Amino acid sequence: MKRFKWVIVVAAVSVLVAGCGGSSSSTSSKTATGGTTGATVGGKLVIDNVSGSTWTCQFNPFNSAVLGPGITFALVYEPLEFVNILQSGNPPTPLLATSSQWSDNYRTLTFTIRSGVTWSDGTPFSAQDIAYTFNAMKSDKAIDLNALWAADGGPLTSVAVKGTDQVVFTFKAPSQPYFYFVADQTPIVPQHIWSTLNQSKLHSYADSKPVGTGPYLVSNCAPQNIKYLRNPHYWQSTAGHPVPAINEVDYPAFLSNTPGNLFLAQGQAQWGGQYIPNIQSFYVSKDPAHRHYWFPPILNVSLVPNLTNSLLSQLPVRQALAYAIDKSSVSRLGESGYQQPANQTGVVTPTFQSWNDSSLTQPSYDPAKAEQILKSAGFTKGSDGIYKDKSGTPLSFTIKTISGYSDWDASLQIIVQNLKAVGIAATVQDENSSTYTTDVQGGHFQLAYAGSGGVAATPGPSPYYELKGLLFSGNIGSTNFSRYKSASTDALFNQYAAANQSQQLQIIHQIQKVMVDDIPLIPTTEGVDWYQYDTSHISGWPTEASPFAQPSPYSFPDNGVVLTHLSPTG
Repeated sequence: MKRFKWVIVVAAVSVLVAGCGGSSSSTSSKTATGGTTGATVGGKLVIDNVSGSTWTCQFNPFNSAVLGPGITFALVYEPLEFVNILQSGNPPTPLLATSSQWSDNYRTLTFTIRSGVTWSDGTPFSAQDIAYTFNAMKSDKAIDLNALWAADGGPLTSVAVKGTDQVVFTFKAPSQPYFYFVADQTPIVPQHIWSTLNQSKLHSYADSKPVGTGPYLVSNCAPQNIKYLRNPHYWQSTAGHPVPAINEVDYPAFLSNTPGNLFLAQGQAQWGGQYIPNIQSFYVSKDPAHRHYWFPPILNVSLVPNLTNSLLSQLPVRQALAYAIDKSSVSRLGESGYQQPANQTGVVTPTFQSWNDSSLTQPSYDPAKAEQILKSAGFTKGSDGIYKDKSGTPLSFTIKTISGYSDWDASLQIIVQNLKAVGIAATVQDENSSTYTTDVQGGHFQLAYAGSGGVAATPGPSPYYELKGLLFSGNIGSTNFSRYKSASTDALFNQYAAANQSQQLQIIHQIQKVMVDDIPLIPTTEGVDWYQYDTSHISGWPTEASPFAQPSPYSFPDNGVVLTHLSPTG
């Protein structure tokens, strides 16, 4: 994650993105994504999510360094089908594909493509666009974000059009878990535009005027705000009822939680996605009938060591880090108790409780044991209270984090104090989100704080997905920030794809043991979807009782699904 050093004048931004307008009430009907939407288009929705930087006005959905996925994927570019990880037992929702079918023992996956869809420039959408999108990843491996292709460590061997309305994916081995990456986590881009670009540098394409199939068009972009307008030719509608029903979406940029939270509390935004201290008094109490929040846990927030560092590559050092951190205090004081202490296994509970191996003995807060481990490994404490190795190199590290994330700043204050207490020095370095992402993906750091709300390993319908993002060697350079390499661990992930449900559980148990034994990173709290919503003028929001999508505005493609459910209420 990253942050940019800039100043936002809240009053000026509030003029730019004034509150939601109303519209007349109307009958409603189901949309293709399962929501209801009014028959009259109108209103404005303002998103309040602290990105940590101003907008670059680059919308490449494959370039997380410019925040492209979060501001383009699903709003402008769509996937084939939607998988809701909060309801992983439900079948996927058709989007650009109307159906999908596995065959040959999960080695062949065939999608049937939706007819009548056009790109926002009027060009017909076709199966060729899908085949192009996936095959382009072979020309520019940097856009193969989930390591799908065999050359990147994945199982995919070919993607080809069949007939006029089908696309066939062929894998070298059973690959059932890859459905999520193929169907839900890959934005489809237009062949007629992207094929004219330098195919080896697609990841660097600015895409300042994106042409997509999604519910919204980018109307205007400035560093302080992105303005989206509904796509009047969007394919998704039922019996004449418009989708999306919200006419305009504004997405102002905020450098830190403080101005973002104030903006939300003043009622100038309806959809929030950040940490708010004392949320009941600061936000909800201003209008308890209409202001709500819900924080479902979905992934880990972690202290990530760069394993190419000569000190951090040593297991005793990482073990000492794990025993030194008081996760309960980080949860209570850093995250106001909204995020619970994390498990070293990497399994987020209660969301994935059924996958957790409770028999494993995990590191727990024990400063004395942390020091005992360092002493046993030959480290000696200097007069300054910091341990040094035999050559005199001190255990002194910089922790990179994203500017403006006030909860992370508070959490890191506690972590720095915890480490100092056991003889490890740490200094926090704030960076804008773009610089941060480049640094952690490129390995230009010692320690980094990473997880929800920024660049992170993608959670999925089971712990497999986040753990693979964090540990699979093919994901070094994208989500495997620690640069962990283990042939045996890679083999476990590869075996999972061909395993039955019982075998998959045992494999995840073995991967949890890797997390406990090797300490490739130290999960500190269970990252939640930060989500605040205002029902004063807009209805159709996801709730704990109706979790039809991950609710935060930065979760994609869920954010696009949420927008197709919303309606102005007047």
